[in-house]
Amino acid sequence: MSTEDQTSGPVRESRRSGPAVAITRWIENLGETAFAYLLLSPIIVLLSVVALYPLLRTFELSLYQNVLTDPEFVGFGNYVELLTGEANSRFPGSTTFLPSVSVDGTFPFVHFGGLLRSALAVTIIFTAVSVFFETLIGFGQALVLDQDFRGRRWVRTAIIIPWAIPIVIQGMMFFLMFHPTAGFLTDPLADWGIVQANNTLNDPASSLLIISVADIWKTSAFMALLILAGLQSIDRSLYDVAKVAGASKWQQFKLITFPLVLPTLGIAVLFRTIAAMRIYGLIDSVSNCSTVPSLSCMVVSTFNTNRGLASAVAFVTAGVIGIAVMGVIYQQYKEGF
Repeated sequence: MSTEDQTSGPVRESRRSGPAVAITRWIENLGETAFAYLLLSPIIVLLSVVALYPLLRTFELSLYQNVLTDPEFVGFGNYVELLTGEANSRFPGSTTFLPSVSVDGTFPFVHFGGLLRSALAVTIIFTAVSVFFETLIGFGQALVLDQDFRGRRWVRTAIIIPWAIPIVIQGMMFFLMFHPTAGFLTDPLADWGIVQANNTLNDPASSLLIISVADIWKTSAFMALLILAGLQSIDRSLYDVAKVAGASKWQQFKLITFPLVLPTLGIAVLFRTIAAMRIYGLIDSVSNCSTVPSLSCMVVSTFNTNRGLASAVAFVTAGVIGIAVMGVIYQQYKEGF
């Protein structure tokens, strides 16, 4: 027996019991769920680094004052000033959208300054209204686009045109349509009492309504595309079986379409909720942040002058968005999705 033959056995045996083989066996013994998390671990680590570090850095900056010139550690002072309304003078915004409220007693920090309360109210109202109607309209558009009819491709292209328009151009369109003197929609809506006639874009309620309509007009197409993807993933044979069983169109929708598209619908609502709670560009292009203050407006308006306070507002905004996202995720988990 040659030397090569004598050594090949131990070498081959060591290769079989090396670290690579042990890792391979460990992976093979993983369950489906654990293996899925293993495949997702690189992107989870990457997203943690990309998203978690800026969040922690923002929190660190929020503990300082005069970050750009002479950093001074103030702890949670920026948050206290923000919640008590002492920081209102540093924001170029209006405090008249909602009145200030003070709660005395055992909750000393539940004393929302007018501006923070107004910004939070604007953000929540805008998000709730826009996401609700975008989902409703997008669902209807997706149901239409899921049918077979002549010119369906052209209709799909036409629906996504508003979504492709840049925010600044979209804002200028609605600014001109609702301008107090030049807008052709101002007088008809003012006659119905929907908007202010002479102060349309400087009235908080009227401006918020216009901005919400503008966002619904633009983003319903995004919802329609996401929901359409879920509709087209449904097995068509289920509808054939339902027809044979004598199910009506409403029964097919209630028992087949809606339950099977609900996971996709939940993801679409989640995406839109996150985006809607960061509203800024549309407000600035249609009206201004002084008339319609949002949480993002508060961040942008103070970023160059007081980055510590701006970081505090940004961290509060991230917390509000996180609570909303966790609520949607919990609801999906409770429904079994």
